[in-house]
Amino acid sequence: MTNDIYQIKKLLNTKNGTFTYYSLAEMQKKGFNIEKLPFSIRILLENVLRNYDDFAITRESIETILNWKPEPSDKDIPFKPARVLMQDFTGVPAVVDIASLRAEVARKGKNPDEINPLIPVDLVIDHSVQVDYFGTQYAYERNMDEEYKRNKERYQFLKWAQQSFSNFSVVPPGMGICHQVNLEYLSKGVIERNGELFPDTLVGTDSHTPMVNGIGVIAWGVGGIEAEAAILGQPIYFIMPEVIGLKLTGKIPLGSTATDMVLTIAELLRKYGVVGKFVEVFGSGLDNLSVPDRATIGNMSPEFGCTVTYFPIDDKTLEYMRLSNRSEDQVKLVEDYCKANLLWRTGNEDITYTDVLELDLSTIEPTVSGPKRPQDKILLKDFKSTFIDVLHKSFGRKYIKPQQLTQWFAEGGGSAPIPVVTPMQPETKIEEKIEDGSKVVAVTVGQEQFMLSDGSVVVAAITSCTNTSNPYVMIGAGLVARKAREHGLNVKPWVKTSLAPGSKVVTDYLIKADLLDDFESMKFHVVGYGCTSCIGNSGPLPSHIAKAIDEHELVVASVLSGNRNFEARIHPQIKMNFLMSPMLVVAYAIAGRVDIDLINEPISYDPNQQPVYLKDIWPADDEINTVLREVLSPQQFADSYGTIFDGNEIWQNLEIPQEKIYVWDDNSTYIKDAPFFKDLPENPQPLKDIENANVLLSLGDSITTDHISPAGSYNETSAAGKYLLERGVEKADFNSYGSRRGHDEVMIRGTFANVRIKNLIADKEGGYTKFLPTGEEMSVYDASVKYKEAHIPLVILAGKEYGSGSSRDWAAKGTFLLGVKAVLAESYERIHRSNLVGMGVLPLQYKPGENAASLGLTGKEQFTITGIANNISPLKEVDVTAVKENGDKIQFKAIARLDSKVEIEYYRNEGILQYVLRQFLQKA
Repeated sequence: MTNDIYQIKKLLNTKNGTFTYYSLAEMQKKGFNIEKLPFSIRILLENVLRNYDDFAITRESIETILNWKPEPSDKDIPFKPARVLMQDFTGVPAVVDIASLRAEVARKGKNPDEINPLIPVDLVIDHSVQVDYFGTQYAYERNMDEEYKRNKERYQFLKWAQQSFSNFSVVPPGMGICHQVNLEYLSKGVIERNGELFPDTLVGTDSHTPMVNGIGVIAWGVGGIEAEAAILGQPIYFIMPEVIGLKLTGKIPLGSTATDMVLTIAELLRKYGVVGKFVEVFGSGLDNLSVPDRATIGNMSPEFGCTVTYFPIDDKTLEYMRLSNRSEDQVKLVEDYCKANLLWRTGNEDITYTDVLELDLSTIEPTVSGPKRPQDKILLKDFKSTFIDVLHKSFGRKYIKPQQLTQWFAEGGGSAPIPVVTPMQPETKIEEKIEDGSKVVAVTVGQEQFMLSDGSVVVAAITSCTNTSNPYVMIGAGLVARKAREHGLNVKPWVKTSLAPGSKVVTDYLIKADLLDDFESMKFHVVGYGCTSCIGNSGPLPSHIAKAIDEHELVVASVLSGNRNFEARIHPQIKMNFLMSPMLVVAYAIAGRVDIDLINEPISYDPNQQPVYLKDIWPADDEINTVLREVLSPQQFADSYGTIFDGNEIWQNLEIPQEKIYVWDDNSTYIKDAPFFKDLPENPQPLKDIENANVLLSLGDSITTDHISPAGSYNETSAAGKYLLERGVEKADFNSYGSRRGHDEVMIRGTFANVRIKNLIADKEGGYTKFLPTGEEMSVYDASVKYKEAHIPLVILAGKEYGSGSSRDWAAKGTFLLGVKAVLAESYERIHRSNLVGMGVLPLQYKPGENAASLGLTGKEQFTITGIANNISPLKEVDVTAVKENGDKIQFKAIARLDSKVEIEYYRNEGILQYVLRQFLQKA
């Protein structure tokens, strides 16, 4: 049977030969109005036309996309990406799962060699480097040494996987961030495979995968669970998306940056509401945006809430491909294919969108966002007043200028002397602080004393692929550092500074521009090439700073060029986190605090006590562009990526096992055979209703996957910490939750362990709950053990946007292992809902206008959910009965967010991988 059911397979003659392809232009000739479809929908259409098999992808799948309408749809469509991108935090558990599948296949007497990736997988080790050392020439080397010490076992496992699995490559540590490496090197734009041409597409196990949308590649973040299914040949199914057109006009004005633009777009799209939708960018403003500018926007798609923010391929795309050392043959192939196949943007398209939002780029002003959500936009000119307002409303403190407060204390106006933190004398008694007003602490380090107060910047990080992929803002930040240096300025002594480029290309052009010296003069030394602050790997604060914050409950701040600033993510001791351009990060590191009006107040004073303003150290566009032209060339990319898979000497010398079946070490606390597949029955059990379930947690709005499954550090009193101590692991060797995602016993204890999570049925903040049968308060993990012993199923109550944030599969895996059968929320972030289904946890959604408060639910009820066992169908309404402590009943209907028939099968099998394994075993 031919899979070319529309007879549209054509030949494309190129200078590199003749290739076949599925022609959308031919579909247009057959009467289908392809030219009215958004470019992103055209790529989905090509995908199903090419992969049609009348089994997983049917004629109905094709017709659903062909008949795309602007209105919401409840029809699911399949997608088979050309490749998969992973980072190590999400990649290790995915590889553990595949290795465990292979082990289970062997236990069942089948051929384990059949378990291999069926499409190319690139895993970039970028999430494990922590900023232990900073502000010195040796910071990079020592951080790298610490990274290998902490993660040797994980890296041996990944190196084993690279050798054992086909279609699987690993980029060793210290080479770059997966999204920037993907943008600058891995992405092809158009792929040639077995004589056939098709668009480069992928899914990634990190929510910022859409960064590569900026180079015209359709890609989005999925949970590791979905990615594993794609690796093993399963289509990814999702509801046919609406497509919002984002029309850009004008040009970013002088003094504003691509970072200001993306933070403005974050607010615009969040206000509109684009969760689960595609966003496609068009308009004359695109002609003024480079691929790095576009990629900055695409990168923050998860912060917008959308699945992708797509930029069609055009002349700017080819310009970037040439600059980044793609071969001329590849560039010409992209141009020829896209122009032949209706995938080339001319700017004259007349496309139908679900809705259109407009932004005049000339209106962009300098912007920051925070203190705890990327979409909380603050104009730079309003930053100081906003901080004062947040300090009062969120922390109950009346703002007093630090200078006034210091003087007041010095004159004896306070009820007590200024509290002093002296690292050399930790036993020093700390005096009572003033009540209700801003807090200030005198910190003495050796012969130096300074005042640390509410609003002090303690972390300033030029970090993340979001902005380090953009040479304009990186050169700009270097020039800010240079001009500050020329004015005799420096960063304040309480600021922990770091420069973590997304690739070595950045360092190369900074060195060539002689700007790395200027960064280092401001103590922005390279600390590593990886996700540092964005993933919670900021490392410890200096002991005297940490002590001051803890003992005096200071509300300090971080300033970051990244994409994430959720509560407790950047650092558990920092309560305010602000996103901004790398240029502003340098400026605020010099100012040392955020309660300053950088537009009108001096940023600092030179050695002669002359005021220096932001305008004095801000580079002109011409300055930045002149440097760019001088230092950026294809050679930088060729040099950096020529040895990308080699790794350093430590990587090359890692010893790995040679067996095809991984030999699990029972003593390991990093890597463990996954518990999901052991002794899997040949057939799934019949679906059952959920009866007499208790609530494990009752949660509010905007619960992120960081709240559910934190990635950062933890202490010895946590459930995970106690477990590791019992296993003989020293506290100094705990590493992070993210690094231990290959071990289910650690990760189940870390689920809902975020120190900032607020469970409404617990008295304490953090990972606590009440064991409702007795009313005893304990850790979430300990309660789950008692519920399992009592054979009581569990549910979770939540508000809006449940599971927003990173595409973190352990947020679903941990939920499943705790014994949670269902989550009942007002709305879900796309990836987490899918992950819950992929783990066999039922996502339920309140009907519009209803929530826990409106229904009178407290979380202390017992829940029975019926309608699951019989005739379950996509988006079926099920009956929920909540019995209160006094016996009263609350009855209502909820929507079972099993969005397709395939998802019902995944749920029936208790997970997507269990479904895949059963399918494989039936065929083997």
